[in-house]
Amino acid sequence: MAGILKVDKYQDFNGNDIMTSDGSGNITINNSALKNTPAFDAVKSGNQTLTNATDTKITFETEVVDTDSAFSSSRFTVPSGKGGKYFVYAAVGFATNGTNLRQVYLIKNGSEFRRLSNLQGGSGSGVNTYNSAGVIVSLADGDYVEIYAYQNSGGSLDALSSICYFGGYKIIGA
Repeated sequence: MAGILKVDKYQDFNGNDIMTSDGSGNITINNSALKNTPAFDAVKSGNQTLTNATDTKITFETEVVDTDSAFSSSRFTVPSGKGGKYFVYAAVGFATNGTNLRQVYLIKNGSEFRRLSNLQGGSGSGVNTYNSAGVIVSLADGDYVEIYAYQNSGGSLDALSSICYFGGYKIIGA
């Protein structure tokens, strides 16, 4: 036997709204423990020059999403009371310049916690490459994450704004 339950809001025992509906099928989750926040996503506004054989912090000038105002100076810092498991992702696009090693580092509190390498062979127009990485990481209040890149082409190489992004969000239920 099937049944239908119609309500416009769910509340806890203290009368706090957990979830509300506008009557048109649009639901708003009011309980912060049920949201994938904080969340952030940022992109580059222009190419960035990467010096040969040097770890370079990738700068992200344009915020697409920053739910808790926790992304600043190309770094995400976990707000107070928001520690937990996070999914963090990034990609860095590299311009073509012969055979060389290209790496992307995900940095937590100043130390590498994930590296992705790519050995580019050959050269030619339109042979740009990118490295991307995603990882689940435990972050405590005040921890921060940033992105660095490395290349050893023998000269400068551009990180391409069209293929550079950095984001993440808190995982609920983990």
